[in-house]
Amino acid sequence: MNRNPKRPGLRLAAVGATALAALALTACGPDITAGADDETASDRLQAPTAEQPEGEITIWDRSGDLYEVFDAVIDEFNEKYPNIKVNHEAVDINAKLQNTLITGTDVPDGVFLDDALVSGFADHLWDLSDVLDPYVGDIAPQKIDATTVGDGIYGVPYDLNPGLLFYNAAALDAAGVDATAIDTYDDLLDAARAYQEAVPESHPIHLEQSAFLGQLQLEMYASQLGTSIGDADGELRLDSPEYEQILTFLDTVQSEDLGTRAEYLSPTDIAELENGNQVFYPWAIWFDFAPQQLLPETSGDWRAMELPAWEDGGARSGAMGGSSFVLPKEGENSELAWLFYEFLMYDEAGYSAVWGINDIYPTGLNTSIPAYLPAADPAKPLFDPIEALGGQDLWEVATTAGAQIPSGTAIPSWWNGAVDYLGTDLQKMLDGDLTPAEVITDSSDAIQTNLIDRQ
Repeated sequence: MNRNPKRPGLRLAAVGATALAALALTACGPDITAGADDETASDRLQAPTAEQPEGEITIWDRSGDLYEVFDAVIDEFNEKYPNIKVNHEAVDINAKLQNTLITGTDVPDGVFLDDALVSGFADHLWDLSDVLDPYVGDIAPQKIDATTVGDGIYGVPYDLNPGLLFYNAAALDAAGVDATAIDTYDDLLDAARAYQEAVPESHPIHLEQSAFLGQLQLEMYASQLGTSIGDADGELRLDSPEYEQILTFLDTVQSEDLGTRAEYLSPTDIAELENGNQVFYPWAIWFDFAPQQLLPETSGDWRAMELPAWEDGGARSGAMGGSSFVLPKEGENSELAWLFYEFLMYDEAGYSAVWGINDIYPTGLNTSIPAYLPAADPAKPLFDPIEALGGQDLWEVATTAGAQIPSGTAIPSWWNGAVDYLGTDLQKMLDGDLTPAEVITDSSDAIQTNLIDRQ
C-alpha cells in the first residue's frame, strides 16, 4: 500500500493500480513455481567488497511524499559513500516495471514494490539471503516471510503496518462505553451493541465495501491467527477454522446491523465518522491519516489501541499491507543499490531520517513503523505524539502491537487475482447474500480453478 497522507487521491488510486497490475501478472507474469528449487549461489546478491565502492545507481520510487523522504536521505548516504551517484526517479512502478523486466531495457538497480507483488517478479530479482543475513534475525518475521519464495528472500523489508483498533473516545465516553475494556472481538461486539443502544441510529463498526481492501483487511485478521490465504508453497488454505471464525464475526456485525458499509475514507465513510455513527475502525496504522487530515470535526477525539484478540491471550495485531525494496538481476549495479537500502533501513542515520522529524513530515512519518526491530524500539520514538489523536503516543502503541504479529508466509502470486473471488464473495456476504461457509466454499473452488490450477 502506498501511504501518502498529504495526497490521499494518489494513495487511493495506487490501491486500484496495484490490483490491476497484479491481475495482469497472474495472467501472464513469470512462473515462479520451479525457481526456488533450482536456485544456485549465482542467484544470490553479494555485497561489494571495496572499502569505498564506486559507481552509479538508478532507484525507482513512486512519486509523492515518500519519494521526497527517500530523496532527502541521499545526501546523508553520500556522506558515507561519496563515490556512488544515486539517480532517483519517480516512476509509475505498477505500469512500467513488468515490461521493463521482460524486455531487459533500462532496468533500474532498485525498486520500491508492494509486498503482494514480490513473488510474481521473483524470477527477475536477486535473492537477498546473503546480504540480509546480518540483519534477518532483527527484522519482523512477518516481513521476511512475506518476501520469501522457496528458499530465497527477494525484498529488503521497508515498513511494518500493524493493525490497530481506532476508536472515537469522546463519542464512546459520552455514551458510557469504555473502549479500553475491549480485549477480544466478543468484547468489541458487546461494546458496539452498548453504543448502539445509547445512540440508536449508529452503526459503530466499519465494514469495508471495497473488494480489494476488504480482502486486505480479512488478511489482517487472519495474520493475527498466524495464517493467510496461501501457505508457504502457494497452496490455498481458506477452508480453515480460522477463516470461519473471522467471517462469522464479520457476518455477525452485518446481521445485527452493527456495521457501517462504506469504502475506506470515501465521502460516506468520512461523514459517518464525523457524525459519531461509526466509532470503531479496525485497520492498519495508516488510518491515522484520517483524523490528521480528513476529520476536522472529530480530530482530537480519536485514539488507537491494539486490535482485540480472537481469543484470550491471543495476538493483538496482524499485518495489513506493506512494501519492500527489490533489486532486479538485470540492474547494472544492484550490489551498490543494496548499500543504499542497507543505509536506509539498517543504519540509524538512515531510518531516523525516514521516520523521524524532517522537512516533509515535521512531526515524523507516522503512517507506518520500521520493519527493523532495533529501529522500532517502543522506548525510542522516531515520530512525535499525534495531536489529532489527543496527543497520544502512537509510536508506543504501534510498536507494541507490531511486535505481536505472528510469522506468516510468502504472499502468493495469485493473491490480487483472488480479489475477484474472495473479495467479491466477502462483499456478497456483507450484503446478506452468502453465509460464511458459502464464502469459503465458493471462493476456494473459484481460486483453485481459475488461478492456482492455471499457473
